[in-house]
Amino acid sequence: MSKINTKIFVTLFIAMFVTVTGVGIVVPLLPVYARTLGAGGFAIGMIFGGFSLTRSLFLPFFGRLSDIHGRKPFLVAGLFCYFLISLFFILAHHVYALIVVRLVQGVASAMVMPVAQAYVGEITPKGKEGLSMGIFNMSIFIGLSIGPLLGGIIQDHFGLNAAFGSMAGMAFIAFSLSLALLPKAAAEKIASIGHAPVRWGLILSDPVVVSMVLFRFLYTACIGVVWGFLPVYASVHFDLSSSAIGLLVMLGVSVSGLMHIPMGFLSDRWNKKKMVMAGGVVVAASMVLMGKAGGFSDLFAASLIFGVGGGISMPAVMALAVIRGNRNEAMGTVMALITIGHSMGMLTGSLFAGIVMDLAGLKAAFGLGGVLMGVGVAQFYVGTRRVKFV
Repeated sequence: MSKINTKIFVTLFIAMFVTVTGVGIVVPLLPVYARTLGAGGFAIGMIFGGFSLTRSLFLPFFGRLSDIHGRKPFLVAGLFCYFLISLFFILAHHVYALIVVRLVQGVASAMVMPVAQAYVGEITPKGKEGLSMGIFNMSIFIGLSIGPLLGGIIQDHFGLNAAFGSMAGMAFIAFSLSLALLPKAAAEKIASIGHAPVRWGLILSDPVVVSMVLFRFLYTACIGVVWGFLPVYASVHFDLSSSAIGLLVMLGVSVSGLMHIPMGFLSDRWNKKKMVMAGGVVVAASMVLMGKAGGFSDLFAASLIFGVGGGISMPAVMALAVIRGNRNEAMGTVMALITIGHSMGMLTGSLFAGIVMDLAGLKAAFGLGGVLMGVGVAQFYVGTRRVKFV
C-alpha cells in the first residue's frame, strides 16, 4: 500500500477532533467544580482516575473484538455513548455522581480512541508510520488544546451546563460523521489475515511493546497530575481565572500537537528510541518547574516545556506501535495496550498526586510527576537496549 485512504483518514481525523474537543471543554472545569461540591484531593483524583480505570478494564475486550469483527461498529457505538453520557454531566450535582458518570464514560472511551488509532494504523503505508500517526494525533492534541480554552470561556460567559452541553454536541457530530462516511466493517476480520489474532502472551513477550506501554503509562501519569491538579494549583495559589487556567492546560497539549507532524516525519528517518527518551527527559524537567512556579509566567513556561517533551516522544512511540501492530498482525490489540498504559497512567497519576496533595501539599504532587517520568525514561532504555531502532 503506497497511499493512505484519504476519505477514511479525514473522516477519522474530524471525528476524533470534535470528540476530543468536546471532552477537553470540561477538563479545566471538573476539578474546580468538584472542589465546590466538597471534594478533597482523593475524590478529585477519582473523578479523573475512575474514567481511566473502567477504560483500562474494557480496552482489551474491545480492542480484541475489533481485530476480529472490524473497527466501525465499536467506533460508532462508542461515539453515541459519549453523546448520551455527556448529557448526564448536567444532572450530576454530587461528587459521587460525577465519579459514576466518569466511570461510565470510560467504558465508552474504550470503544473509541484505540479503535480509531488501529483503523489509521491499518491504512498507513509502510515507512510512513510516524508521519501518518503524527498527523492523526494532531486531531487529539489540537482538540485537547482548543477544548480547555473554550471550556474556560464558556464557563465564564454561559455557565457550567453550557460547557457540558457543548461536549454532548461535539460527540453527536463525531457519531454522525462516522456513521455516514466510514465504510462498512469487514464481516470477517480473521479471514483477511488467514488466522485468529496472535495470543496475548506472544504480544506481551515483545520487549518493545512492553517498554512502550510502560513509557506511555508513566508519561500519562504526568498528564494526570497536570490535568487534575494544575487547575486547583493555579486557582488556590495564584487566584487565576477559568480562562487563564484553560490557557495553561491548552498550552501543553497544543504545543505537543503542533509538533506531531514534524516529529512524526523525523521519527520515520531517525532513531525512534532516542526521540522517546529525549522527550521524556524534557517532560520530567517541566514537572519539576511546575512545582517551583511562582506565578502565571512560570506556569506558562513549564506548560510550554511539557508540551515540547510530549511532542518529541509521542510520535516516535506511536510509530513504533504501528510497526509492532503490523508485525504481530494485531493492530487493535497493540493499540489497546498502548491506551491501557495511557488510562492506567491517568488513574495512577491523578490518584497518587491526590494522596500526595492531601499529605504534603499541591507542589509536592508535581515533584512526584518528575520522578515518575524519570523512571519511564530509564525503563525504556533498559527494556529496548537490545533492539535495533532505525
